[in-house]
Amino acid sequence: MFISPAYAQGIGGGDGFTTLVPLVLIFAVFYFLLIRPQQKRAKTHREMLGNIRRGDKIVTGGGILGKVIKVRDNDELDVEIAEGVKIRVQRGGVSGVMAKPGTPGAAAPGPGQQSGGLLGKLLGGGR
Repeated sequence: MFISPAYAQGIGGGDGFTTLVPLVLIFAVFYFLLIRPQQKRAKTHREMLGNIRRGDKIVTGGGILGKVIKVRDNDELDVEIAEGVKIRVQRGGVSGVMAKPGTPGAAAPGPGQQSGGLLGKLLGGGR
């Protein structure tokens, strides 16, 4: 016979611990690079939405800028977007709150200040 018989290879693969280690490492990387930062961002956004008061300048999800003139209840805000033009916005539709003028910490970082955290510093964000 010209062809030798082929036999199935034995079950190698090692013990269960060595096959489980890469999966645990992958999960840890995903947790620290994706899940944890997203949870922090969501927490700060919830806090920001909870701290909206009358007189705050806000930006809606659609990009409309306005000033909060009345907080109706936990879910609705009356916002003045122009002189005499008022709209009602759901609190969840607010994407950002611009700091009131004269409030401490209202200024954006100046040319000599760093911003962006550790990753921004590593990537040269605060030149």
